[in-house]
Amino acid sequence: MQEELRAFTEWVGAGRKLTQTGKLTLSDARALVALLETGDEIDPKIGDRVFRTKSSTELPGLNLIVEWAKAAGLVRVVKGRLLPVKKAAPLLKDSERLWETSFTALGKMSEALFPKNYWYTSLVGEEFALIWPALLRRLYGGPVPVADLRELAWEIASPYYEMRDPQSQRRMTGQDIDRLLVVLVRLGAVELTEETATLTPEAVNAVRRSLGEAAPGEPIYQIRVTLQESADPVIWRRLLVSPGITIDRLHDILVAAMGWEGRHLHLFTVGGVLYGEPSPEWDLDVVDEKKTSLAEVLAQVGAAIEYEYDLGDSWRHDIVLEEILAAEEGVRYPVLVDGVGACPPEDVGGIGGYAYFRLVLADPEHDEHDEYVRWAGLESAQEFDPARFAVEAARRALASAG
Repeated sequence: MQEELRAFTEWVGAGRKLTQTGKLTLSDARALVALLETGDEIDPKIGDRVFRTKSSTELPGLNLIVEWAKAAGLVRVVKGRLLPVKKAAPLLKDSERLWETSFTALGKMSEALFPKNYWYTSLVGEEFALIWPALLRRLYGGPVPVADLRELAWEIASPYYEMRDPQSQRRMTGQDIDRLLVVLVRLGAVELTEETATLTPEAVNAVRRSLGEAAPGEPIYQIRVTLQESADPVIWRRLLVSPGITIDRLHDILVAAMGWEGRHLHLFTVGGVLYGEPSPEWDLDVVDEKKTSLAEVLAQVGAAIEYEYDLGDSWRHDIVLEEILAAEEGVRYPVLVDGVGACPPEDVGGIGGYAYFRLVLADPEHDEHDEYVRWAGLESAQEFDPARFAVEAARRALASAG
């Protein structure tokens, strides 16, 4: 793909005139299909009929390259002309930078990757701003079943829409993910088998940088997360995380490591300052957590911040920086080191409600015993062990979320 982008940019030269709708002329499109070997068919013949190509947008292979060059900042449209971006000229001579720029640009290419037409709107295309980073985070954890990537996209996109035929939409969502993987293979970002997708080393490095993860030898934080007021046992988790991550990503990591479902609002508190997702509905002065790195709020060994999950039940956690280590070669962070204690059920009523829940479950003669067993989705009260922490299950959840 780098060669196609380079060849296209060189073809643009000093500039090319576009149509009134801002597209390539058909004569230029014909020349580029041959030059770039896009695989598009102009004026395709089906049976005895010839279907005349009326716009370059009907040529998906060519359109992808054009839009990719725009997204990568190699060319731009000015007053009806396609022009090269002068400051991007060094990229064309630097294969590594051109590759990473091309890879990063994919996140801005939903319309080119999933073009709309009169009969089908791609859910992946519509929610690409959410799906793309989630896919990268999932792939960053190591080889992933392709079926899991399809399911992840469906889980993200489907709640936003009412659908007459969910099964068809689910199938088409999976097909869109398959097409995206083919593009990633073409770029050299993914290695694909019949069942799994794996980031190439170049893509691992690019994703690591985009996520703020530490490279080998760079600092790594060892943090201990303790649920305030928990007892018998005290509920805690020990994690290795990169100081360069944003604290909104830390929230995702904490949810997975603790075992929360992530359905509720949250806040971080540092020296009386609140960090979270700013909203006009907040009656609070909240600093944007997406623009704040962990290193900015937790810098010295022994320092602590507070994390509150579910502002109704108010599950408050102390996060303490225990040690600053060095990132190891071949290790992908975050890492869940250890922990103690089961995560309380969601919506149980905070620490007080959780204590009552445990009391009721421990007493088969209690009037509410059977009701609480059903509410918690348990077969029996013995199924819930407050001292049990399923560390391997938590690590799998962390690999998906972090």
